[in-house]
Amino acid sequence: CLMLADESDHETLTAILSPLIAEREAMKSSELMLEMGGILRTFKFIFRGTGYDEKLVREVEGLEASGSVYICTLCDTTRLEASQNLVFHSITRSHSENLERYEVWRSNPYHESVEELRDRVKGVSAKPFIETVPSIDALHCDIGNAAEFYKIFQLEIGEVYKNPSASKEERKRWQATLDKHLRKKMNLKPIMRMNGNFARKLMTKETVEAVCELVPSEERHEALRELMDLYLKMKPV
Repeated sequence: CLMLADESDHETLTAILSPLIAEREAMKSSELMLEMGGILRTFKFIFRGTGYDEKLVREVEGLEASGSVYICTLCDTTRLEASQNLVFHSITRSHSENLERYEVWRSNPYHESVEELRDRVKGVSAKPFIETVPSIDALHCDIGNAAEFYKIFQLEIGEVYKNPSASKEERKRWQATLDKHLRKKMNLKPIMRMNGNFARKLMTKETVEAVCELVPSEERHEALRELMDLYLKMKPV
């Protein structure tokens, strides 16, 4: 069962998806019995919510919006804690825990102030209604692929296949050449860290044509065009 959802306000999402989620919950506790080869077999239904981006996870799991001090949808860390610890984190949030925290948020059983209550529930502010499974989303796939192509473009500009032992200084020059050319031809300004907008603009046939202007070999031009063409054909999958 494949369900596609786009980001929307909480009320619209719950109104449209709640009946579907209710059916799913009912199916989870039911069994399907089929006769196969003369033997009666029993099947159970399992649903896995994957492929959501951060905004949609926050919406369906009842979390505060992306500007929240609780920066992560997978653990309870705050922005300050995350900035002080960039390495050691683990997945601690769960759908059932978010539901429990929502009940605490709604009923305030300990009669705490808003700030104390918010700290207790770690950013849960609405009732979660879809259980999500942590997984890579389309945005991060785009970013990862674009980062690889960005490296490939630099290596082709420097013809690294002829000179695999190029120095760091040479490689930095290749990157500077690429950045300058992309800014001039594609209006792509250099960035410190790959993001979604840069990734989507980079992964186009127009970008490859611009990069080919810096690559001496016609044979490598064709290879780059074929590589990008293959990527663009596979991307919808």
